Amino acid sequence: MLYMRSVRDDRTARAVIRDEALRLFAQHGPDAVSVRQIAAAAGVSAALVVHHFGSKEALREVVDRHVLETFDAMLAEMTGQGPEMYDPAATGSLVEAVQRHLPPDSPMPAYLRRMLLTDSAAGRELFAKLFTLSRGMLAALSEAGMATPGQDPAVRAALLMANDLAVLLLRDQLTEALGVDPLSREGMARWSAEMLAIYATGLLPPAQEQGGQP
Repeated sequence: MLYMRSVRDDRTARAVIRDEALRLFAQHGPDAVSVRQIAAAAGVSAALVVHHFGSKEALREVVDRHVLETFDAMLAEMTGQGPEMYDPAATGSLVEAVQRHLPPDSPMPAYLRRMLLTDSAAGRELFAKLFTLSRGMLAALSEAGMATPGQDPAVRAALLMANDLAVLLLRDQLTEALGVDPLSREGMARWSAEMLAIYATGLLPPAQEQGGQP
C-alpha cells in the first residue's frame, strides 16, 4: 500500500512529503535524513516519495525552491516591486516579515540557516537577493533623509543585512541568552527597540555623559 496518510490532512501527498522533508532537513541536515525517514514522517511509503520526486536530491531541490519562493513573497511585500526598489514606508525588516508570515514553530528559519551556511546554489541565490534588498533599503532611506549611506554604502548595507540575519541564524543561542525567543512578539519588541536606538544614536553616550565635551 503506497498511501497511508491520514485523510484529515487536506494537503496533497506531495505537499506533505515536501513539508516533512523540510522539517527533517532543518532539524538534522539533508545528509543525515533518509528517504525512509521522510516517508515515515509523512505517513507514506518510501516508494511514493520516489514516485513523486525521483530521489532525495531532487526532493531537496524542491524544498529549496519552496523556501526561496516563500522568502520571495516576503521580499515582494517589503519592496512592492523588486528587491532593489525598497519602500521605506513599507513593512520593516526581514525578521519582522518572518514573524508575520510564519508560525512560531515553522522550520523555515532553521532551514534558512542551513541554506546560507552551506555552499548551495539556493543559499547563494537567497543571499544575493537579501544583499540586493539591503542595498535598496539603504539607498531608499538615504534618499528619504532617514539614513546616511556612509563612506562605504556596500559595507553599510552588508552590516544591516548581517544584523537581520543574526536573529535568524542565531535564534536558538539568542533565546537561551535572552530568555525569550527573538522571533516571538515579546522578543521582537525588545530587539527592535534596541536596534532602532543604536541606529538612531549609536553606541557612544551623549557628550554630556563624557565629561561635558562637545
